Amino acid sequence: MPTAIVRVSEAAWQTLKHLSERCGTTMQEIVDRAVEEYRRKLFLEEANRAYAALKSDPGAWREELEERRVWDAVLADGAEEGEGPQ
Repeated sequence: MPTAIVRVSEAAWQTLKHLSERCGTTMQEIVDRAVEEYRRKLFLEEANRAYAALKSDPGAWREELEERRVWDAVLADGAEEGEGPQ
């Protein structure tokens, strides 16, 4: 796996060192986890903004609710879990 050098502040390095010792893991693993958590946070914030924009448009929101109603009918087609073609 390729690696790269990333410059961090002295305070961030000290925090990474402390967390590494406390958790018994490498600084790289802590950075990897933190970056992934931050990526997920941004994704959810963007999704929430898009959802809020959708709800603020009455026509688009009606279309969304209608689409959900259609999908709910499909989900309630009477087929139970485990049934179907074998």
